Amino acid sequence: MKKLSHYDSAGGARMVDVSAKSPTLRTARAHAFVRISPAVLRKLPHNPKGNPLEIARIAGIAAAKRTSDLIPLCHPLMLTHADVEVTLLKQGVRIVASAATTGPTGVEMEALTAAAVAALTVYDMTKALDKAIEIQNVYLLEKTGGKSGDFRREDTHD
Repeated sequence: MKKLSHYDSAGGARMVDVSAKSPTLRTARAHAFVRISPAVLRKLPHNPKGNPLEIARIAGIAAAKRTSDLIPLCHPLMLTHADVEVTLLKQGVRIVASAATTGPTGVEMEALTAAAVAALTVYDMTKALDKAIEIQNVYLLEKTGGKSGDFRREDTHD
């Protein structure tokens, strides 16, 4: 079984030392789903707060850039790319966030943070219409680069 890298030999939390790692291209994509009732979905284009999907997209990109401020042991990374796609579906909003860097550690957390914050933003922009909105299925879709190699999720929940 692999060892958890964010703990020292005594079990204390630590930031992983990546100074000996060579910078390589690293990418990641993450998913989130916001389940919204059909009645609320129909009202999205007329939201008085603005277009929730575009606001969520921008919030997700901004969150990717601030991940190390939110996740205590996460390295600050110079992202070379961050994007969030939002797709309106019959049951809600599908969010796919992507991030890339050329650096010594991966960008999975940046993609996951972008997806989660975009989903939270959709909730914030629509909560006045329905408090029962659910944020579901936040997970890593894929990642490339690094010592652990590539990963691609085969099973999705939507």
